[in-house]
Amino acid sequence: MKIIKTELEDCFIIEPHVFKDERGSFFESFNKEVFKGKTGIDINFVQDNQSISKKGVIRGLHIQKGEYAQSKLIRVIKGEILDVVVDVRKESKTFGKTFSCILSEENKKQLFIPKGFLHGFATLKNDSIVFYKCDNYYNKEAEDGVVYNDSDLNIDWNLKEEAVILSGKDEELMQFKNFKM
Repeated sequence: MKIIKTELEDCFIIEPHVFKDERGSFFESFNKEVFKGKTGIDINFVQDNQSISKKGVIRGLHIQKGEYAQSKLIRVIKGEILDVVVDVRKESKTFGKTFSCILSEENKKQLFIPKGFLHGFATLKNDSIVFYKCDNYYNKEAEDGVVYNDSDLNIDWNLKEEAVILSGKDEELMQFKNFKM
């Protein structure tokens, strides 16, 4: 497993070693000891989530706050997404900075997102299946977020504005300048 630092503090891309032969392929998607050894982060995932989305869907930018804050490990089982994170940890050197990368069934890359980050993704192919592990349980009262097209963050979602599909809840999210952690 190859672990690559991103420009955001404590946020990593994970590239598995894929073994292929005439039968197909195999890879280890996560190994706690290897991850801890290479990052210094001791993580204990307690909840798995999966979504299926058609092309053009943007889910985010979401966060769980307080005692329900979550670290996440994101991967794509089928299709392709643009995964986006924003560091909202006030004490961080990378506060307010964004990072995005393509995760797909082809590249098999994963993104580790620590607590204190907004997270969202744009589905770039139809019927994309996104799977992610969380180190804390979801709590509706702890959810918050920032609108995907915030002018201060200026995120390029790799979609035309008229192609974007949002939930009603995501349409109502606040601007980054009004967000408080």
